[in-house]
Amino acid sequence: MAPKPSLWEGEGRLDVLIAYDVATETKDGQRRLRRVAQVCKDFGQRVQKSVFECAVSDMQFLLLRRRLLDCINTEEDNLRIYRLVEPRERYVEAYGKNLFVDFNDPLVL
Repeated sequence: MAPKPSLWEGEGRLDVLIAYDVATETKDGQRRLRRVAQVCKDFGQRVQKSVFECAVSDMQFLLLRRRLLDCINTEEDNLRIYRLVEPRERYVEAYGKNLFVDFNDPLVL
């Protein structure tokens, strides 16, 4: 598995929300679904079954979007990318099971 891309020094951070709906009636659709999920995992964390939150640099955002667009079939699938307003903690409300990990905090093992 590829390591999560890190933010490059001096670049701003974008918080984005990725939501997708991939047609899975065929083997190809099931493959696309797995690829889209893996791309999202490479850049962020799953918050719902087909929704990911990602904190990326400007360059990473371009790479993320390109990789996702390379995975989907625009005739059958739906992909939405939302840029979240900063600071995230002020504008995002989460209720119920919340497994959010702040990748900017120190990692304690």
